[in-house]
Formats: sequence, structure tokens, C-alpha cells
Amino acid sequence: MAGKLGIGIDFGTTNSAAAVFDGERVLLVQLEADDAIMPSATYIDSALQTDTGHRAIERYIEDNTGRTVEMIPEVIAETSQFVENDGGDEPAAVDTSTTKIYGLPLTDSGLKGRLFRGTKRLLGDERVRRLMVFDHPFRLVALITPLLLRMRKTVEQQVGAVASAHLGHPVNFEGRDEFRNKLALSRLSEAYKYAGIKEQHFYPEPIAAAVSYLHAAPSEGEYLLTFDFGGGTLDLCVLKRDGRQFDVVTTHGIGLGGDHIDQRLFRELLFPLLGKGELWRRRGMDREIETRFPFEDYEELLVNWAVTYTLNQNKYTAPVMDRISQNDAGARKFERLRDLIKRNASYQLFQKIKDFKAELSDQQEAVLDIPELDIEVTLARADFEVLIADLLQQAAEAVDDTLRKAGLSADQVDVVLRTGGSSLIPAVTDILNARFPGRVVSHDPFTSVATGLAIASYHGLTA
Repeated sequence: MAGKLGIGIDFGTTNSAAAVFDGERVLLVQLEADDAIMPSATYIDSALQTDTGHRAIERYIEDNTGRTVEMIPEVIAETSQFVENDGGDEPAAVDTSTTKIYGLPLTDSGLKGRLFRGTKRLLGDERVRRLMVFDHPFRLVALITPLLLRMRKTVEQQVGAVASAHLGHPVNFEGRDEFRNKLALSRLSEAYKYAGIKEQHFYPEPIAAAVSYLHAAPSEGEYLLTFDFGGGTLDLCVLKRDGRQFDVVTTHGIGLGGDHIDQRLFRELLFPLLGKGELWRRRGMDREIETRFPFEDYEELLVNWAVTYTLNQNKYTAPVMDRISQNDAGARKFERLRDLIKRNASYQLFQKIKDFKAELSDQQEAVLDIPELDIEVTLARADFEVLIADLLQQAAEAVDDTLRKAGLSADQVDVVLRTGGSSLIPAVTDILNARFPGRVVSHDPFTSVATGLAIASYHGLTA
């Protein structure tokens, strides 16, 4: 490619992509050796060296597979005092006695590195400012900058210097604070600046997907609805168009994505096999007490794989070991929970859940096979849809809310563009087909935003 170029960068919750447009054709940038799609992953090792993308995940798995997590007390202070030895009539020698003060046992002595994925979901949360990495506080901006820097450098290797770019963003970032979008865009802008992209043009992701579609397949009709269902958010927009020209009628977005579905599957399918709902007998002052095992203390740490290792503390492991010692029918479940905690296997479980979810999109039935924990669960697609029925309802309501904001009925929409990895779920397609029969089209679920951003960049579009 030579001459004027439009450059688009789509930093996603789960995956990222970049594209270039020269006015005639779109080129997807090969961010990985054999793929244009790069996992949005950053790995930082104990020497504070960084890897990104597939290599980040590979290093995390290599460094953690089969490793037993051991939490040791962290020294948070030392106190010293002079101690006088008893020497009889002679002057006493003076020694120094030093006492170490220990904090909570939150230091993983064998940890070789930390993996960060889904960091984009935190950008709009004012409460999350820094994350500790080997006793060093890292700002969120610092955690995502290596990914953006790699994308910028890879684009430059293939097409030359990047003077400016269109950068994608969701309509609404996750979070409840009314200023979450402003905060998230400020953080993103700072990270892109550190990555070397000085001239930044932020552009809503669902509009970018529509731009890509209109370039590839302009068709008849006045109103186009984009349904962009990704890993972290669901983003929608309505365009009023004339050929390839258009006006934005409205945009809408909610904090619902594939990651939320994965967590639901973990809770519903795996929690009962790890001990949820089981009884726990223990000795009281004067009698034996039987209650439900306090599995709720473990739940949030289990479904957030990045912090699951913190379950390796006595307050969590002692009850599990005590429950195993009761040697009843439920003990096997707690052995699985122990192995999951000790082997730090939560990330691998989530990857298997993602693959399992993808199989259910292609087949009427799939098997979630986790031999490391002696787990094999068969689930029919119909039952999967029941498990996520309330999440599907949220997606349906988001469509209805978008139409309401646009002042349109479903019948007035001529084309519905379905994109994003989570839009591949058949039940999601059913929601759209029920409202817009014969008008739903699928368009590049993983790259439409990046290509649309590049086209918007070339034409200097603003939104």
C-alpha cells in the first residue's frame, strides 16, 4: 500500500485487531505470526519483563501448569530493641533483638508472572487505579500500553509510520459511575499516547462495524441497526443511510458480554461439582454442628481467575481439608476444589468453558471435559439457553431500548448487522430473527470493527 492510508485499531476486551485502508482495499494487519487476531493479554514476570498476545498466555500456562501455589506470610515491618545480656559484675553486652511483623499470607512464593486479560473492563471503574505486580503498583494505563505499543509497531512494520489512527471504544464502558466513559477514554488516550499514537480519533465500535458493512455490501433500505456483542459489552447503533453515506440516529450499550456468560456457566455447571450446597459437620462446644459449607466465601474468587490464587490461605484451605476428612460421598467434590486451588487451574478452566460454549454454537450438544479435575459434563444447547435466559433477556431489552431511543419500530429497520464473537450464539440470532425476520446479516464477527475504523480513518469520519 502506498499514498494516503486510513488506520484502525480495535483494542478489545478479549481480542484485538488492526486494519489499514488505502481507499480501495482493506488490509488486516497480522498481529500474530499466523493470525490477524491477537488475544488482549499481558504477562509480566518477576523481573517485570512483559509479553503480550499469544506468547503472554503461553508463558502463563508454562509457568503455572502443575505448580502448587504456596502462600507465605509477607513481612510488612520490623521492630528492633536493645537487649542487655546478664553478665554479672561485668558491664553487660548489648545486643539488638529484631522482630518481624507479618501481614496476611498473600505472597505466592512460587509465582513467576501475572497474566492480565479483560483489563478493558476496568477502565471505567474509578475505584481501580493500580494493581500490585510483585510489590510494584501498576496503573491500568501501564498494563494496557504494551498491547497498544505492539499493535502500533506491527502496523508500522507492514505499512510505515502511523501518523494518526481511528481507535474503537464501546458506547458505554462497564461501571455504574456516571463519569465512567469520560474516565475510560481518558485512560485509553493516555495509554495510546505512551504507545506512540499522538493523533487519536476515538470512534464508537458499533458504528465502525456498520461502516465496514456499508463499504463491503451497500444495499437498499434506509435504516440499519448494528448489534455488536463482544467479550465485555453489547453495543448497538441505528444509522439512517443513503448508499454509503449515513447519519447516526442513536447509540446504546450495556455491560453484557461473553465473559459474563462464561462466568454463568462456571457457576451453574462447576460449582455443584466443587462442593456448593454440601453439608459440613464440625465439632462445637458441646455438640456436633451441621450447616451448609460456606461456599459463598469462595465464589467470587473462583469466577475471577486472576485472583483465584489468593484462595491459598489457611482460612480457605482449612475448611476444605476438614470437609475432605469427613470421607463421605461429598468429599470428592472438595478434593476437586482443593486441586483447583492448589494447582492454580482457574484460567485453564475458563478457556475450556469458552471452547465448550463455541461447540454449543455449532452443535446441539457438547461435553465440558476437564480430566485434571475428573469432570465431564454434557449439556444440550436448549439447556444452555435456559441457564443464560436472563442474560438473553437483557440483550433483547437492549435491542428494544435502542429502537425506542431511535423512535422506530422493528418493521422500519431494513438491515440488522450482527457482529462480535458472542453474536454467534444461536439463541442471540433467534432474538434478532424474531424481531427482524429476513433482515439479519452476519458480518466479520471478529474483524468488522477494525476494518470499519480503518475506513472511517481514511474518510475522516467523526461521531
